[in-house]
Amino acid sequence: MVRSSCLPIDAVGGVSRFPYPKEVWSPAGGWWAQPKAWKSNTLIAGFGLAVTVAAVWKVSAEKEQRYQQPTRWIPSMMWAKQYKDQQ
Repeated sequence: MVRSSCLPIDAVGGVSRFPYPKEVWSPAGGWWAQPKAWKSNTLIAGFGLAVTVAAVWKVSAEKEQRYQQPTRWIPSMMWAKQYKDQQ
């Protein structure tokens, strides 16, 4: 049995730096991309995600209907149309 601590780092596959092309183009930005507008892009994507989740949540709450009444309080009773109409 060979102890890994006895082997040099190159022998076990680890290298400090590996070669890569200097000029790379890809839609994702290439290796170690740091786009200039990453903050605004992140905000736009977050806003789009929030709008989508809100729309799906609204449709889901409008269509939700329970045929068997819950035996205890559940969170969806706060927004489900079925329980808002009963109050």
